[in-house]
Amino acid sequence: MRHTQRPQLVLGQIPIEAIELDASSRDDIPKILAGLKHVQQDEESREAILGLIARDFAKTAALDNGAPGMDLWQVFVLGAFRLGLGCDYDRLSELADHHDTLRQMLGHGPFDTDKRYPVRTLGQNLSRLQPDTLQMINWVIVRAAHEVLGVDQDVPLQGRCDSSVVKTDVHYPTDANLLVDAIRKILYLGGRAAAEVGPLPLPGWREYHANFLKFRRLYHFAIKLKRSNSDDAAKKEAREQQIRDAYLALLNVAERHIGLAEASLAAIGANDPIAAQEIKVFIAHAKRQVEQVRTRVIRDETVPHAEKLFSLFETYTEWVVKGKAGVPVELGVRCAFLEDQFGLILNYRVMHGLTDEKITVDFSQETQILFPNLRAISFDKGFYSPDNRNQLDKHFDQVTLPKKGSLSQADQERESSEAFVNARTQHPAIESAIHALQVHGLERCRDRGIEGFDRYIAWGVVGFNLHKLGAILLERERRKQQRARLLAA
Repeated sequence: MRHTQRPQLVLGQIPIEAIELDASSRDDIPKILAGLKHVQQDEESREAILGLIARDFAKTAALDNGAPGMDLWQVFVLGAFRLGLGCDYDRLSELADHHDTLRQMLGHGPFDTDKRYPVRTLGQNLSRLQPDTLQMINWVIVRAAHEVLGVDQDVPLQGRCDSSVVKTDVHYPTDANLLVDAIRKILYLGGRAAAEVGPLPLPGWREYHANFLKFRRLYHFAIKLKRSNSDDAAKKEAREQQIRDAYLALLNVAERHIGLAEASLAAIGANDPIAAQEIKVFIAHAKRQVEQVRTRVIRDETVPHAEKLFSLFETYTEWVVKGKAGVPVELGVRCAFLEDQFGLILNYRVMHGLTDEKITVDFSQETQILFPNLRAISFDKGFYSPDNRNQLDKHFDQVTLPKKGSLSQADQERESSEAFVNARTQHPAIESAIHALQVHGLERCRDRGIEGFDRYIAWGVVGFNLHKLGAILLERERRKQQRARLLAA
């Protein structure tokens, strides 16, 4: 049975509204706790958030049956902490087990010492929330923060939008090292599965570990060979032939391992169909990489960009060139973030396979539907297209979208207006929000799979906005305490 929150206080437990936080602390933890405390006390926000979480948990299990699990409130608190602090599950487990104020927020008293949060339990529970659910939770938090700030429908919001690449947890890809990844998975998956087929391992698999080490040595030998800088054409050609021979030897061994795996699939599949399916996937990857290595090294031809894969494990990873100084390429996925003048992330978009100008209008209109008082919006040049500017002009009072290339007289007049110049001056503030997101975990996604990536981004934005809400509340409390001390003096 799983509660939304513990229905009754236990001995020594402090009600959440009575938890004391240090307003003078500059650490992140009190700020996140203050944001959570406000959400818990705001009945409308609390019920909306817990209802959304309950909906996702109900998809996989009945909430009123079975052994007690983590309360839904605890799931929300720990999920916000993980990305609000930018910590991994190990640190989150340590905090949840031993940080007194966090345990009070989780609903534990001083005698409730037997309740622990293992890493595996945290991962299983936090990953059950869907990215769309977390996005709706974020909108609830933003509206709660606007109420604290006194922002109603009559207060116009001014949005700033920019994109950033959130890196995936992958190594730098080359045709050859991706082939090594594929062969490694084929050999280890196949070797372990082949050992369980019968009383004896399938033929050819007994030394799978040693075979991989031999294959890896061939790879290291091949990549260490460099093209000759000699002026002697014969020496250069000899070195080129040596490189081709090394890669041909690598490809021959790879194809032998692929053939063995294909010949063993039927026997493995009869005993372990899941392992057989995984092996099939990596056989396909290996065949593609063999062909690409042969195209690039042996035939000295170019592999089309569209045919390349940049990770065998995070296959959605993109090769992103944003033209940043000192950063020629980033491996990850673009994400767009739109914040208001109060520093709250109103909306975000994970841009799988998309570039900035492709989402400009749709993303802006979606945000305006959610926040009808969003009347002004600014972008950088990467979001520009003539159609984008025309479409945005129909929906917003002020659109700050600099044109790419040379400016006509009308464009010059438009971009030299006082409102445009002021918005351009304020626009770089979005970089501060993006940097804060990166510092707290969104520089690199540590979760696996495309859904894990989307969920990771969503938790990051939820944690960021709770942190911002808590900072506003603690600053107010700090000033209140300061005024009280001055009056007392």
